[in-house]
Amino acid sequence: MINILGIESSCDETSAAVIQNGKCLSNIIAEQKVHEQYGGVVPELASRAHQQNIVPVVDAALKKAKIHKTELSAIAFTKGPGLMGSLLVGTSFSKGLSLGLNIPLIEVNHMQAHILAHFINKLDGLTPSFPFLCLTVSGGHTQIVRVNDYLKMEVIGETTDDAAGEAFDKAAKILKLPYPGGPLIDSYAKEGNAMAFSFPKISVPELNYSFSGLKTAFLYFIKDGIRKDEKFIEKNLADICASYQQAIVSTLLIKLEKAIDQTGISQIAIAGGVSANSGLRNSLLQLQETKNVKVFLPPFEYCTDNAAMIAITGYYKFLQNNFTTQSVTASARWNL
Repeated sequence: MINILGIESSCDETSAAVIQNGKCLSNIIAEQKVHEQYGGVVPELASRAHQQNIVPVVDAALKKAKIHKTELSAIAFTKGPGLMGSLLVGTSFSKGLSLGLNIPLIEVNHMQAHILAHFINKLDGLTPSFPFLCLTVSGGHTQIVRVNDYLKMEVIGETTDDAAGEAFDKAAKILKLPYPGGPLIDSYAKEGNAMAFSFPKISVPELNYSFSGLKTAFLYFIKDGIRKDEKFIEKNLADICASYQQAIVSTLLIKLEKAIDQTGISQIAIAGGVSANSGLRNSLLQLQETKNVKVFLPPFEYCTDNAAMIAITGYYKFLQNNFTTQSVTASARWNL
């Protein structure tokens, strides 16, 4: 049996999971409510919370999996990218546990792990086959990745400035929605008319994205609306959210369709926190019909940051004896 303990601490979720031969036995996530009052993640508070949570979270993951620490084959952890203070907590703990148990240590790229979340509890026909294209969309990243194998990936398009998730979060803040606001925009959008308002679709070369201009346009749109009617947001919230979400999703899909045409690849997946967005999911299912492609949507529990995706990446690295050493350090920036 190959038992991999995964540890995730890149942002504000402390998570630990156990993967046994590719199957998830446990996936424990401790969220940090402290950031809600600030409207966003405060890095210093996040790292302190990780220090408090990591031991009980790992203990809970092992107990739920019914695996003793001496039965572990390796420790996989998020090396980066992410918040440096948060990453250091997970990295340091993983190094110490690996050393104490005298078992291999495996560094994992957070964005690669999001993609490989599709292979947790792998079932033939329900997971993409190689090569496939993956649209990875989160608060910090927006990329189109050509996935040639479990550990062989190539970024063929990415945002030149802000990520799509950041565009959602910024709009939620402008609308004075509670943190995290992205899921709330999705929720309100379900009740609104996506054609009610028009927002610009920023065009950049090749397969790349840009969302900074859309964020700015949204800010001025709201300011102008409030100037004319102080209850503009209140009266039009659902339509505003639906129209803005449609602008982001259509921008994402335009470049994804272009990537499909350029590569000829018909296996399409999405990953990252924004892959839970219902508007994006529905649009991809429509794309499946119009472009004659096969779309793979990750289970909701593996969309946001979690340690199961770290552990499954560690599992495939373990099979190739792809280990790191005790000299490894966290990396706030780490390209895929």
